[in-house]
Amino acid sequence: MTKISEREFARICEGIYVERDIICKHNPIGTREETLLWMLLSCLISYLSLAEIETPCFTGKPTAEIYRDAILFVLKNRKTEDFGAETHLEKLTKE
Repeated sequence: MTKISEREFARICEGIYVERDIICKHNPIGTREETLLWMLLSCLISYLSLAEIETPCFTGKPTAEIYRDAILFVLKNRKTEDFGAETHLEKLTKE
């Protein structure tokens, strides 16, 4: 199972934050927060090489809270050390 360090998670979040305007412009799937969290979840799925069965599934239209919960679920057993991912999510979604 591939794991992720806080440093790498922070790097991914920061990269998305830096490119947030372009990401939101080209992916108008919902609110700004939803779009950024959707992008982060997609990056984590790829980075952690999740199998289809390990990938969160959604019914209906996902909200920012659902994306946030899915990200935390994916990270639950895949962190190399214990870290507060919520802090990085807050930084990612601030205006």
